[in-house]
Amino acid sequence: MLGRRVHVTGPARLKLEAELKKAYTAGASIRTLAHGCGRSYGFVDRLLTAAGTTMRTRGGPGTRRRPAR
Repeated sequence: MLGRRVHVTGPARLKLEAELKKAYTAGASIRTLAHGCGRSYGFVDRLLTAAGTTMRTRGGPGTRRRPAR
């Protein structure tokens, strides 16, 4: 777990990007990842983007459109 306001740079940042990308790709949410590493949603989102992660769309089952009958 990283402390707040601790700058993560160099190899440590690359390692964290890879770990977060792996967990996100496996299905973890950004909020879960942020809570798990003690960082903000925005920080985790920026790391995932920097790592070249393909982001999922927002929403869950309640936000998906039903097919027309």
